[in-house]
This record gives sequence, structure tokens and C-alpha cells, in this order.
Amino acid sequence: MPTPAPLVVSMGDPAGVGPEIVAKAWERRMERALPPFVTVGDQRAVERVWRGPVAPVRDLHEALAVFGDALPILAIDCGGEVTPGVPDTEGARCALAALETAAGLAQSGAARALVTGPVSKAQLYAIGFTHSGQTEFVAERCGVSADNAVMLLAGPTLRVVPITTHIPLAQVPGSLSIELVLAKARATVRGLMKNFGIARPRLAFAGLNPHAGEGGAIGPEEIEILEPAIAILQAEGVDAVGPLAADTMFHPRARERYDVALCCYHDQALVPLKTLHFDEGVNFTLGLPIVRTSPDHGTAFAIAGRDLADPGAMIAAIAMAHGAAERRFAIAPPQ
Repeated sequence: MPTPAPLVVSMGDPAGVGPEIVAKAWERRMERALPPFVTVGDQRAVERVWRGPVAPVRDLHEALAVFGDALPILAIDCGGEVTPGVPDTEGARCALAALETAAGLAQSGAARALVTGPVSKAQLYAIGFTHSGQTEFVAERCGVSADNAVMLLAGPTLRVVPITTHIPLAQVPGSLSIELVLAKARATVRGLMKNFGIARPRLAFAGLNPHAGEGGAIGPEEIEILEPAIAILQAEGVDAVGPLAADTMFHPRARERYDVALCCYHDQALVPLKTLHFDEGVNFTLGLPIVRTSPDHGTAFAIAGRDLADPGAMIAAIAMAHGAAERRFAIAPPQ
């Protein structure tokens, strides 16, 4: 059997904690049984925050050869200065170039999976970035519509999917529709089967309104949107329940009853996930032809360069991407 291709990790914003957590993940590669990976970004960003061995490489085959002895870096030249904790537009351009390169390597099959480091959306927007996040950018590069690319957040005891993502809270009720709920749910079912090996995923839907609308007394969305969508899914054979009151569906006994919670808006999903698994939460994009994960935290500019960043979420993202790639390979090995 040929040696499996390495994973590719985009470094993220060079002024954030991305370079540090990638380097620390490499440090713990043996302890955590991590697969070979290569990071894409500015070598100087790593050297500013870490004194371990680095090896600039020209391709992924070279990365495999050096991974045991040094962190392989496919270099992107930022052009400007790299100062931890001080973001700028040059760093945003570097982060975007690294993301484009890494996504291309995964899409071409040269890399086994894609892991993306944290970026600053504010800095990306300043250079003309038009996507609401890296998830939507990678989906477009893969030719997948935003509705069919599902952002799954996963930790050891909880998986959540926000049905709407990075939009103002005031726009959530008007953005929800039966069609959107169905698209997200169906992609979630397929994704859990394909990437996590769950034969019949159990879906639990959170209501939008307090107490799941109290039968319409506190809002109509549960009756008009969520209940019809859940009924359609059940008729298709999907194990789906809800809408449930969001304030009672995340305690330990409740979490045992489902494999994923589908929530109506961003914070409804991410608050419980980050409360339970802040240092090991992973953003997994379902519905793509490639495996893509990301640590579920931001750039943390305030602690960048101070040797305070916990690499747990990056390690979990690399491990989860590897596991999903292994399952996909077992299902459909290359010809």
C-alpha cells in the first residue's frame, strides 16, 4: 500500500495563535498519535513564537520525509512584518493565501484532509473578503452551495449544528424556512454516516423561542417551520425529534438521547459546545467532497506570542480530520 498523503493545515492569521498551536500540535505528535501533516503559512510566524525545529518544504512528499524530525512548512511569504498580537492587512492577505493553497491541495487529492487555523474576519473583510467565514469560502472552492455545507461543532460529549450561522440575531426568524431546515438536516445525516460512522444518526431540534414556543403562544416558528420539517424527515426514515426547549436539551442525560443537536442560530449551538469543550471543540464542515476541520476558537490576539495558547482544539481538529479521512478511505479506496 502507498504511504497515505499528509494532512494540510493552514496556519491562519500569522499574528494570532495559529502558528503556536500548530507548532505545539507537532510537539505532541507522538503523545497524541497524530498523523503526518504540513502547515501552510509564513515560516517567520512560527519562529516568532516557537523554538522547535522547522523544515521548509516544496511539496507534500518532502513533508512526509521530514515530519518525524521537524515541523514541515509550505512557505507563504507575508511580505510585511509579523508581530504576534498585532494583526494587519498584510497578515490577512497571508492568511487568505495560505487558506487558498491548503484548500487547493486538499481538493486536488494531494493532501488527505484540510485543517484550517483561526483567522480574523475583520481583517479579511478589510482586504475585500466577501464570505461570512472560512466554511463558506471552502465550500465555494469545492463547488458546494452554502445551504449544503453544514457547520458541525463537535466535542467529546456533544455535537451541534447551527441552522443559520453568521447573521444578525434579528434576521434569524426570517431566514429560517422548511427548505433550509431540511437541507441542513439531510446534509447532517449524510455527514455523520460518512465521516463519523454513525449508521442511523439521531437528530434533536432546538426550538427558536423560549419553551419551544409554548404551542405558538411565544412565537409561530416551531409550528410553521420546525414541526413540518421534522415530520418530513421522519417520513423519510430519519430519527428526528423536536422542537425541544433549548434550555433543557444540553444537560448530561438529555445529550445521551441524540447524536447531534440542530439549533436555530449561532449562539444557541455554540454556547453549550464551548462551555463543555472550549479547549477541544472542533468545527467540522459536512457536505464537502473533502474533509475539512478547524479548531473551534478564534485568533486570540491578546495572548499571541506569550506561550499561553492551548493546542487542544488544534490537536482534536487534526485527529478528527484523520479519523474522517480514514473512514472515507475505507468506504471508497482510491482506484
